[in-house]
Order: sequence, then C-alpha cells, then structure tokens
Amino acid sequence: MRRELLLEKIDQLKQIMPWYVLDYYQSKLSVPYSLITLYEYLKEYQRFFTWLQDTGLYQGQTLADLPLEILEQLSKKDLEAFILYLRERPLLNSNTTKQGVSQTTINRTLSALSSLYAYLTEEVENETGEPYFYRNVMKKVATKKKRETLAARAENIKQKLFLGEETQGFLDHIDHVYPTQLSNRALSSFNKNKERDLALVALLLASGIRLSEAIHLDVRDLNLNMMVVEVIRKGGKRDVVPIASFAKPYLHQYLAIRDQRYQVDKTQLALFLTLYRGKANRMEASSVEKMVAKYSESFKIRVTPHKLRHTLATRLYDATKSQVLVSHQLGHASTQVTDLYTHIVDDEQKNALDQL
Repeated sequence: MRRELLLEKIDQLKQIMPWYVLDYYQSKLSVPYSLITLYEYLKEYQRFFTWLQDTGLYQGQTLADLPLEILEQLSKKDLEAFILYLRERPLLNSNTTKQGVSQTTINRTLSALSSLYAYLTEEVENETGEPYFYRNVMKKVATKKKRETLAARAENIKQKLFLGEETQGFLDHIDHVYPTQLSNRALSSFNKNKERDLALVALLLASGIRLSEAIHLDVRDLNLNMMVVEVIRKGGKRDVVPIASFAKPYLHQYLAIRDQRYQVDKTQLALFLTLYRGKANRMEASSVEKMVAKYSESFKIRVTPHKLRHTLATRLYDATKSQVLVSHQLGHASTQVTDLYTHIVDDEQKNALDQL
C-alpha cells in the first residue's frame, strides 16, 4: 500500500476512534511502530468496539464516545465471548463456506488489544502521574499457539530457505535468468528497478534485518566502508548490524544510479525508493513483499522477506554454531528464539539413525 493511501486510511480510522486510542496512536508513533502495524491495530480496535456495540456491552451511538470505564470493567468472559465470535462468525467472502477467522488472525487481534490495554494500565500517565486504570483483563486471556515441535517447524521452514550456494544463486537468477523470461514491456519495467531490487534482496540476505527495518532505512544509515547498517529495532532501540560482504557490489551499483534514476531531491532521505508520478517515494512493505514473491517463485519457491531473514540466520548458525552471535545479528534479546536454527542445520540425529 502506498504511503499516501495508508495515511489516508489511518486518518479515516482516527476520526472514529475514542480520544485515548488517539493518544495511544501518537505514543506508538514515537517508538516508532510502523504505520502498517498501527493501521492494522486501528482496524482491530474498530472491529472490537463495533462488537461491543452489537452485543450491548456499549450502548452509545458512536465509537468515539466509548468510555474508558467500559474497557476497565470488561470481564474475562466478555473477552472469551469476543474470541468465540471471531472463531464462529461467517466470513465476508460469500464464495467460501468456511466459518470464522484463523487462529493466527485471532492472535493478532488479541495482540493489538493487549498493546492497547498495556498502554492504558501501565504506560500512560494522567495529570497525577497514574495510568488511566489498573485492571488489565487482557492478562487473563490466553492465546492459542500452533502446536508443533521446533523440529517440525524447522523442517517446514527449511524447504523455503536459500541455503549454501542458493543464496548467491538466487541473486544471479534475478540478475541474469529472470529477465530472459519477460516480455519486452515487462523487461523495460524490470530494468528500471533492477539495481534497487538486487540491492534490497542482497541486503536482506546479507544482514537478516526485518522488512520493516529495511524500508525505514535512510541513506545515512548505510556504511559500506564498515559494511554495517543502523536500524531501529522493535521497541525503538537503535542497533548497528553487520552486513555480509557479498552484498557490497549490489549496494554500490544501486547507490551509483539512485539519485538520477529516481529523480531524488535533497529532502528525500530514504535509501530504497520508488518513482511515482515523477516523484521519489520511500518503498512500502507490500511492494517489497510482492517483489520478493515474484523473484523467489521464479527461482525455486514463493517466499516472504522474512524467509530471507531465516536464511541469513540459518547460514550464520551453520558457520559459527553460536546462538549468541545469531541472536545479536537478528536483534533478539535472548537466544531462545534462535533455537529454531539449531534444528534446521543439526544433522547429528539423522546421521546417528543412519548408522543403526
């Protein structure tokens, strides 16, 4: 979604939100949360507040008038009823007979509500320095996680990673093979953004930074002499992330054509740009997702940018056998999240079975 359209949709939602949600929005902008995350959260609040109206838990006429007291007094049973509504309600798509939304969507909804409740009960300060209220019902609501072992998850993810020589093979495919599959018109469009696309894919594969971190990069955040990039991690923490050397030529080639190709003026600081109506704009997450999807599908299997992050993490663990180094590279606070990569590259169990 283009930034202008995204901001327009956010403004539409802000107009119907209660004042404390607007305070929450302003607070999270300073963290900063990405605009797409805040947009998705606002949509979840609209859905939840509308449900409160429909069930009679809130009897006001407009969502903007929903008082804090309603949220404070909601019970665990009320939230469980909302979850049941999500799980059983008919989908808007009339072409399917499937009922309810997925567990992943329900977890995202609960995550949005948990964030709002944490703000209202812990983070915000009123005129006396106290939160708006103290009772956080979301702490009593459990989310259901997908049941699978790390080994099962690792085996599933492994099929979608570009490990070993496939990392360079993927970049070579974009550079040399993919354009041979295109019509003259599509080839012209590809050539306009070839250097940018290769630089962005190479950076994701060589650093393991998140998509949201990549699209928010400014030119000054990239240091090719030191081969590091400065990013804003989750929680607003700034981090300096090393970049593998194989990405350097791709980044150099893109920077060499960036200003002229995208008609950059002095006010445009974004590293990765798109040209829209003759004006340079920061790339949007959805554009990068579509880009990675089409290139990866042509190469091997359709993947998301997050799988490129998994690729870097798996290759780094395979080379170092250090979960600490992998967690530092990915910006994780602990090594617990990196347990997954030990299962992807650990062949000792299979080798032992072969010897039985």
